[in-house]
Amino acid sequence: MPIELVRVIVGILSSYLGIGLVFAPLFALFGVGRIDPAADGATWGFRLMIVPGAVALWPLLVWRLLNGRMPPEERNAHRLAARRREGHP
Repeated sequence: MPIELVRVIVGILSSYLGIGLVFAPLFALFGVGRIDPAADGATWGFRLMIVPGAVALWPLLVWRLLNGRMPPEERNAHRLAARRREGHP
């Protein structure tokens, strides 16, 4: 593997990690409540625990913040039966 290719790969990974390290604390402090209402008012311990995941998954979290996406609703037999009882398709 040519050394230039290795440098490019390391540069890309370093940039990805650097952006994640800047994004994650800001997301843990200010953004988590915007995409998950259950996490609004979360403890410092919870916010500290989500930082590593936010570093790794920052593109998905940025996309959700920008699009105002809420977490997906679980779809199982119980929820489907409850919706049918309420008259929803």
